[in-house]
Amino acid sequence: VKANETSLIKDNPLLLPLNKEKTVYDGFITVQARDSGLEITLPPDGQLSGGRLHCCWQLKHLLRGYEQTVKQRLQQSEDLVTFILELKTILEVGLKSFPERRSIPPPQYYSQLISEMETLGWSKLLFIDTAFQTLKLDAEDSSGRQHILTVKLKSKHPFEAPDCSADLPIPLLLNWTPQTSLEQLYGQFLLVLESLTRFWDTLDEIDRKTWILEPEKPCRSDTMRRIAIGSNVSIKVEVDPRHPEMLPDCCLLGAEHGIVVVTPLRNKLNTNMHLWVTFKNVVQNFRTFLKISSPSPATHEKSSFSAECGICYSILEDSIPDQVCNDPRCGQTFQQVCLYEWLRGLPSSRQSFNVVFGDCPYCSKPITVKMAAQKS
Repeated sequence: VKANETSLIKDNPLLLPLNKEKTVYDGFITVQARDSGLEITLPPDGQLSGGRLHCCWQLKHLLRGYEQTVKQRLQQSEDLVTFILELKTILEVGLKSFPERRSIPPPQYYSQLISEMETLGWSKLLFIDTAFQTLKLDAEDSSGRQHILTVKLKSKHPFEAPDCSADLPIPLLLNWTPQTSLEQLYGQFLLVLESLTRFWDTLDEIDRKTWILEPEKPCRSDTMRRIAIGSNVSIKVEVDPRHPEMLPDCCLLGAEHGIVVVTPLRNKLNTNMHLWVTFKNVVQNFRTFLKISSPSPATHEKSSFSAECGICYSILEDSIPDQVCNDPRCGQTFQQVCLYEWLRGLPSSRQSFNVVFGDCPYCSKPITVKMAAQKS
């Protein structure tokens, strides 16, 4: 180390000794056209292998994940000049691998963020990451539903608009200027929640008063509900978030055989659409349309109508069990694609054009199925 001290100071004046024993060096290294401070302390014997590197907060941010590599180079480098050059190489490699590390917020960023959170209220903060850039804020709408606003701040905050997201059925569009505070951003989010209150009220009522087959665990962004009407029959409802009181898009799904069949219900739905009234809720309107009482948690068990495919025991994408064994003592339901593949694999089955004839997998009575339509 001592043999290289003169060349270190003369040829690469980044480090200077702070004591006469020359065991403490203070200086800087240039990264991103910015000088970042560092300090190297050596043991009394002056050996670099026992040295320690102390960085400013900027270098610590850039070297995150490379600590072990830096420690290894400090122990194995011949002299301080070599170590500084290797340290610069490590920084350059790290910046190429993780471009997001290039932008390091200035100290004012953190003080501004703390000040804004104090104004907004720390009770609303659910989470903040170690980089102080991702925040999750708690919000409640007028009906008492809880929501989470995720805010990802940029390094140039507040001069660059943050990325905001939430579990909503519509795009979250919030206005931002360099003068916008977190409190104002949060206020805009509350207004968005208020505009969706009727939509969520509508879906909550559907969830309370009917048996929902899909989705099993609805999110606040879900606009669709598949409602059970009877055994193997359901209606798929798509509610407009901006106009929840209007007639939603509807699609009846189910088998053409059994106690409750699709075709008569579909005819009722098409015939009675003009009876829709906006001051009634969706459940009341559909009961008027279809002239039946849909099962509810208060009157039925879900197992009485949420039949699964008797072959795969599940529901594939949008395909529900719509093929039914005609034997009244069996009545097992199957998805068309499953039954077709099952029968086609049996030696006893026969095919005529696009129809396969075979035996029910459950009761062995005759059953037929059309060839499953190929999706484009």
